[in-house]
Amino acid sequence: MNKAVANHASRFQLPKLAAIALGGLLLTACAGNPPTEQFAVTESAVRSAVSAGGTEFAAVEMRAAQEKWKEAEMAMQKEDYERARKLAEQAEWDARVAQRKAEAAKAQKAVDDAQQGIRELREEGMRSVR
Repeated sequence: MNKAVANHASRFQLPKLAAIALGGLLLTACAGNPPTEQFAVTESAVRSAVSAGGTEFAAVEMRAAQEKWKEAEMAMQKEDYERARKLAEQAEWDARVAQRKAEAAKAQKAVDDAQQGIRELREEGMRSVR
């Protein structure tokens, strides 16, 4: 009876062990690929944020994006691809936030300027009526 139970248990453990080994190999293979596509996306996001005025209107987010981008590049040089990928993703999102904040600040400035222009026109109109 013990022999039958042991035989039955080993039949179920073999597929489990094979699945674990295969999973480990897949994880190693995925971690071994340089995140070149993510790097291209991140570089584009950082450039867009800079050209949108991120360094002026969203300095904190822009600095975070640039620091994470530099760390990602260092991790890539050390072939720590998983860390490089994560840092590049974080840098991308920080850059996107910086870009949106810069665009919002520019839009708000345009609204403020337009309102100031309207006030000046009203004042000028009131003076000419008197």
